[in-house]
Amino acid sequence: MISSTFATASPHWRWFIVGYFFLGGLAAGSYFLATLMDLFARGRHRGLANLGYLIAFPLLCVCGLLLTLDLGRSARFWHMLIQSETFRPMIKTYSPMSLGAWALLLFGGCAFLSFIAVLAERGWLSWPVVRRLSPSAPVGRLVTVIGMLLGFYVAGYTGVLLAVTNRPIWADTTLLGLTFLISAASTSAALLALVGSRGGESDGIHALERFDATVLVLEVLAIGALIASLGPVAVVWLNGWGVLLAVMVLGGIALPLYLHVAGHGRSGRAIGPALVLVGGFLLRAVIIFSSDTLS
Repeated sequence: MISSTFATASPHWRWFIVGYFFLGGLAAGSYFLATLMDLFARGRHRGLANLGYLIAFPLLCVCGLLLTLDLGRSARFWHMLIQSETFRPMIKTYSPMSLGAWALLLFGGCAFLSFIAVLAERGWLSWPVVRRLSPSAPVGRLVTVIGMLLGFYVAGYTGVLLAVTNRPIWADTTLLGLTFLISAASTSAALLALVGSRGGESDGIHALERFDATVLVLEVLAIGALIASLGPVAVVWLNGWGVLLAVMVLGGIALPLYLHVAGHGRSGRAIGPALVLVGGFLLRAVIIFSSDTLS
């Protein structure tokens, strides 16, 4: 029996949404990992943690731009947050889209505070008061913990958002949120390892690589469970999108794992994270566009 989701209209999402899902996961994951390093590494990976904060906020700014452009009538982006007639907050607790918009806004506020605090800490901003927001200070630590929790939500809510749209594949499994969350963790660790490799924190880079290898194994399991959970609907991937998904698993997960285990020098340590990033982007493209082609 064909799922009833095949009879629904497509939202016709394009590359703006793919980019938003991917960059949003990177921003949330980078901030989350930075906070974890601050909380548990006891200052040993301070440079990498600061890098995570410096990465998160600019990526969120791009996410906001992509979402606004995708609206079609971009000037009405604020309607997602404010009621146009009463100017009261637009909060729909039953809507993942509404909750996600507010989580993104609040997470962006935490990311901004941490971003300028790191700039001030490095002497790039001459605002002494901002240094109180440093992640190593009590107030700054509170900001990062709140931001970490919001980032965790942002990284996974996009998959939940897809699940409530009643579209083929998206609504036929409950594992998209978990899959996107794990993918955000792997791509963020890869990004920090790739960008931070020039900073000289070899211990921190090795820790990120080990973390990424573990998460990549979890990602394979999550994707396998996702496909199994689709049941008969999974046959819709017996086409080019399924081939691309297989390429993503082989090139974006299996090959980086092999390079990590084999230890192919500095070039392998750069190629592996780059492949993970490409794989994370392809995963989101396959899931979004394969459903859209079934209209």
